[in-house]
Amino acid sequence: MKRKIKYTDEPIGKVKVISDFLPSPEELVLKDETVKVTIALSKTSVEFFKNEAKKYNTQYQKMIRRLLDEYTAHQA
Repeated sequence: MKRKIKYTDEPIGKVKVISDFLPSPEELVLKDETVKVTIALSKTSVEFFKNEAKKYNTQYQKMIRRLLDEYTAHQA
């Protein structure tokens, strides 16, 4: 089912320009400054984050870090 796309020289109609909302590549590669800590968490909390991380194909530590970052940003 590979059809060739036929391009035409017809008007495309009313166009709306939107502002650029995407971060720049430089902003994407920068990592936040982190500090290593040792913390004891409940087994159920860690299991929860591990299961959620699997669903979204990410690291559970990253999810916990983001949660703490969001909390502290909201409190400031």
